[in-house]
Amino acid sequence: MSSQVEISIPTTSTAANPKPHTIYNITLRLPLRSFTLQKRYSDFTALHSNLTTSATLLPPCPLPPKSWLTSTTTSPTLAESRRIGLETYLRAINTSLDPRWRNTSAWRTFLNLPAPHSSSSSNSTRGTLHNNNTSDAQPITDPILWLDVHRELKSQLHSARQQLTSREQEAAASTYTTTTSHSAQAQHEHSALAKKSLVRAGTLISALEHGLKASQDSWSSEKLGEGEVRRRRDLVSAARKEKEGLEGLMVTMAAKGRADAAVRDKQALLEGDAGAGKNGARGTGGRGRPTTTTGRRVLGKETERTRELDNQGVVQLQQEMMREQDEDVLALAKAVRRQRELGVAIQEELEVQNELLGMLGEDVDRVGGKIDVASKRVDKIS
Repeated sequence: MSSQVEISIPTTSTAANPKPHTIYNITLRLPLRSFTLQKRYSDFTALHSNLTTSATLLPPCPLPPKSWLTSTTTSPTLAESRRIGLETYLRAINTSLDPRWRNTSAWRTFLNLPAPHSSSSSNSTRGTLHNNNTSDAQPITDPILWLDVHRELKSQLHSARQQLTSREQEAAASTYTTTTSHSAQAQHEHSALAKKSLVRAGTLISALEHGLKASQDSWSSEKLGEGEVRRRRDLVSAARKEKEGLEGLMVTMAAKGRADAAVRDKQALLEGDAGAGKNGARGTGGRGRPTTTTGRRVLGKETERTRELDNQGVVQLQQEMMREQDEDVLALAKAVRRQRELGVAIQEELEVQNELLGMLGEDVDRVGGKIDVASKRVDKIS
């Protein structure tokens, strides 16, 4: 299958160091990005040699020959002819039905393409982003690909948020409808998709962080400034916080869903027992014997938790619910005991404060009496 990555060499330029030579500006257009590479003719000859060695077969198009008498820096005609030949050479490999040259590391390294199948399909970059799992995520060391992966990370977080919103809408709609099984299935599907997106987002965050740490020095010195590195670090930190917030929201939704399901199941069981009691009262005719034709007990309304259970399973479910209620009662009793202890402590503190106030009152009376005696003596002296 031929590649859909567009490769062209639209222009050339001349460099003076270390000695005058021609630079070929290669433009690549991938599904998610476009960029330009600068290569010398010697780079093409090295590529041709590596491709031939790796694929054990000559490329589909020959490399333009080297000129020993004329230089491309002094002959625009030769430079243009070689530009066309090199462009034809790259396009022949890129569009060949045989992918063996495109699958080599020499080809990917030469064009700065992400591994492992960047130029062999139309979804090359997306394939690289989606085919890694959590355990084998590779650091993203290319600064341009880093931005593409961050864009994919934002897409995964947005998808997770949308799935959680849809789940919440399904949960809200289920409170007004009777199709609880369909709603529960839809909620489960939305939760699974959201979890998948969050797991993928975690993988991308790790790859971005590791790539940023591994390539920080080279980026800072060659391509990215310190301000850009800090900005990218802030982007990863914000994405991690958003992911953790979505995970917390998903856990809260799951807990709320379990609580709502338990309440619905309890109500359904109570309604079923009440309905069975009424049917039994009507069917016994006042003599305690059912008059149903099947001779079976009248079942209540089935729920998601009781639909697959037999009578023993329903009894066990009721016992489990009763144990949960007992645990809630014990927790409530513990809280009440704690409140009682606080009340007793407050009462004891009030008693101590009252004693202190009484002692203060006695001291005030005693000082007042002394002041009266002193005032009388002052009056006698005067």
